[in-house]
Amino acid sequence: MGLDLVEHALVSEALGRSPLGHFVFGCHAPDAGNIEILHRHGTPAQKAQYLEPLVAGRIRSCFSMTEVEMPGSNPLMLETTAVRDGDRYVINGQKWYSTAADGAAFAIVMAITNPEAPPYLRASMIIVPTDTPGFNLVRNIPVMGHEGSGWASHGEILYQSCRVPQKNLLGAEGAGFVIAQERLGPGRIHHCMRTIGAAERALELMCKRLSSRTAFGKVLSTQSVWHERIADSRCMIDQARLLTLKAAHMMDTVGNKVAKAEIAMIKVIAPNMACQIVDWAMQAHGGAGISQVTPLAYMYAHQRTLRFADGPDEVHRAAIAKLELGKHSSIPGAADRVQMPITRGS
Repeated sequence: MGLDLVEHALVSEALGRSPLGHFVFGCHAPDAGNIEILHRHGTPAQKAQYLEPLVAGRIRSCFSMTEVEMPGSNPLMLETTAVRDGDRYVINGQKWYSTAADGAAFAIVMAITNPEAPPYLRASMIIVPTDTPGFNLVRNIPVMGHEGSGWASHGEILYQSCRVPQKNLLGAEGAGFVIAQERLGPGRIHHCMRTIGAAERALELMCKRLSSRTAFGKVLSTQSVWHERIADSRCMIDQARLLTLKAAHMMDTVGNKVAKAEIAMIKVIAPNMACQIVDWAMQAHGGAGISQVTPLAYMYAHQRTLRFADGPDEVHRAAIAKLELGKHSSIPGAADRVQMPITRGS
């Protein structure tokens, strides 16, 4: 639609009020990120075969990077390999938390193609149709008790001598880490604004419940403890929104590298904010808050998961601290050498 990142962020917040909003408009993870990298790095043939039907909503995709035995916060540590054999890559490895793998038409896989290269040049991204022999969807991993299916699933995938043409390489060989950074920067804006939309919905549900529920002879909304929680919720949501829009504006105007502190900060602030507000809303609803009578339990599980996806809180906090310390370091350019944290997640 030609939206810049700030404009897309505002739309994303509105869609985030519903668990289905982004899926209805075709801008959900992981398809949105895969669309972006196919648009930037795909060949004309790849765009015709994969990008066009993905944008049209005729097929779904998944992103296959996180590995079972490797730390999810360090994308440089991969065991999955893609070895050249004639005009093909032979892929072997085990991945998990590949969001929406159940029913996806293809996966974008991050695998080691250049094991002797410097760490940031070892991995590549390769398109793997899910009907390729050797692509094995082992299971949908239950998340907080919910196995999920289709777009709401997180697959464990075993690649066993999975052979794909070398023409399925996305971008240059060894460029997987760079492409991942390009994908995950805007992805954090999408995640955080969806989170803010969910928090707004939770606050709305909380206020309506408190205004209509009586306990011990008093309407709940008259009790001071709820006044504090409502006020804190409004402050927290607006603070998170302003910082996220600032990050999006900086990414639009000065680039991801200059905005790396803001990108890391919103990834810490937004999911933690939403977890707290949804938790208060659940408390206001009593037993209904932890049931499926309201969307709150689903929302809480999703927001809590986001404290891992695209990098855990601890990794982002470490990056923020290093950037801040770099401002006061006696070593010239110290802050510039801090890498934006990414995860090998979905």
